[in-house]
Amino acid sequence: MSVTTTVSNDGKVVTIHVSGRFDFALHQDFLRAYKEHPRGEKGFVVDLKNAEYMDSSAMGMLLQLRDYGAKDQSMQLVNGNDGVREILRIANFDKLFKIA
Repeated sequence: MSVTTTVSNDGKVVTIHVSGRFDFALHQDFLRAYKEHPRGEKGFVVDLKNAEYMDSSAMGMLLQLRDYGAKDQSMQLVNGNDGVREILRIANFDKLFKIA
């Protein structure tokens, strides 16, 4: 399990990469990943390519991140496997986030 970040060349978008189980065990790491950037100044992308699973605490973390990011940019959830995308769909997260 790990959380890493990369910042776009223009410095406007932070990509948070989640590996392993995306659950409460990653809460502190996920929080640190975005709180090192000023509130409301960056757009965020959460790359779920290496996330095997996510639970309701992960969905709560995504909602907190959504409130933290720049209001003029939509937050994106990308590269989720079929199981993760199904969890997001059932929870209607496709109404709140751009999912690719």
